[in-house]
Amino acid sequence: MFIKEESEDMAYPEACRIKTEHTDEQTVLEVKEEKQELNDVQEEHPNQNPHNFKTGEIYFSGSQTENNSPPKRTKGTYTCPQCGKMFTCKENLLVHMKIRTGEKPFTCHQCGKTFSQKATLNMHIRVHTGEKPFKCDYCGKSFTQQGSLQRHIRIHTGQRPFVCPQCGRGFIVAGNLKAHLRLHTGEKPFKCLQCGKSYIQARNLKIHVCPPPKPFSCDQCGRNLSSAGFLKRHLESHANESTRQEQQKVRIVARAHVCSDCGKAFTKSGDLRRHQRIHTGEKPYKCSLCGKSFSHSGTLKGHERVHTGEKPYQCISCGKCFNQSSSLKSHRKKHCPLVNSGQDGISRAPV
Repeated sequence: MFIKEESEDMAYPEACRIKTEHTDEQTVLEVKEEKQELNDVQEEHPNQNPHNFKTGEIYFSGSQTENNSPPKRTKGTYTCPQCGKMFTCKENLLVHMKIRTGEKPFTCHQCGKTFSQKATLNMHIRVHTGEKPFKCDYCGKSFTQQGSLQRHIRIHTGQRPFVCPQCGRGFIVAGNLKAHLRLHTGEKPFKCLQCGKSYIQARNLKIHVCPPPKPFSCDQCGRNLSSAGFLKRHLESHANESTRQEQQKVRIVARAHVCSDCGKAFTKSGDLRRHQRIHTGEKPYKCSLCGKSFSHSGTLKGHERVHTGEKPYQCISCGKCFNQSSSLKSHRKKHCPLVNSGQDGISRAPV
C-alpha cells in the first residue's frame, strides 16, 4: 500500500466550492488542472462510469465532445466552445478556459510559480507559510488542503472506495488503483530515455539508475564491456583459452605413440619400443660376465656394478654407499629420516 498525503496536496485538489458572488475575490475554485478534474469526481463517485462526470448539476458524456458542432446551451448552463464541456456557473467556465489556453495570471511572489486560479495560488502559499488549517479528529495530523485530509481519514475508517475489477483489491486513492491496474495489463508507461527500461510507476523511474554504457566490444565473441581495462582482461581470457587449447592439442599429438597391446601412449617412439619389450619378452642387453639379459640398457648398467663392486650413490648423513639410487632412497626412508627435510641425501661417491 503506497499512500501519499502531504506530497499529494497539490496533486489532488478539493472539490470545487463556489460562492454565489461573481468576483475573483469571493469565488473559491479549488481546481488546479483540467486533467485532474476527472480524478476528483472519480473519488467522489468511484462507481460511476469514468466517461460520465458531474460539473455542478449537469451530467454529460465524453461522447458529446466528439461532435464538432458545439452542443446546444441549456438554460442555466455554460458551454466551452472548444471542447463542449458544460458548467452550471460562468466562473467555472472562465476557469476552465484559462486551463485550456494555458493562461496563468496569478504569480507567487516568493518562488515565482504561476497559477491559473487565485484559489490555487492561495493553497500554494501555504507551502511557504506552513499553514495547515485542516486537522484530523482521529490523530491530530494537519493538512494544507481539505481533500488531503479526506483521503487521510480513510486510513482510520478503513474506507477503500476504489476497487480493482480484476482482483477485488481496494485502494484509498484513485491514483493508486490506476497504478495497480498496470500490474494486470502489463503496461509500463514510464520509460528511461537512455537505456529503454520501462516501469509501472513514475517513482520507480526516478530512482532508476542506468547501467554504465559498454562501448568496448570484443571482436572475438561480441561481448560488450564498460572500460578498456575490462576489455583487456577479457581478451587475455581468450588468449589463455587459446593457449590451453593449443597445449591440449600438443599433448594429444605428443602422445601419438600408442601401444597396440595395452593402449598406453608415449610421446616418443623409442619409449614405445622399450615398453613393447614387456609384452614381447625381448631382452637385447646381455651381461658379458654372467650372461644375464635385460630389456633396458640402464638395468644392465646397474647389474654390472654387482660384478665390479662400484657403489656411486652415497648417503650424506651416514656415508654408506649403494650401487643403485633406488637402494639409497630406501635406506634414507628407513635409517636416515633427517635427510628427508630439505636435502635429497644423494651424493656421488668418488670412484
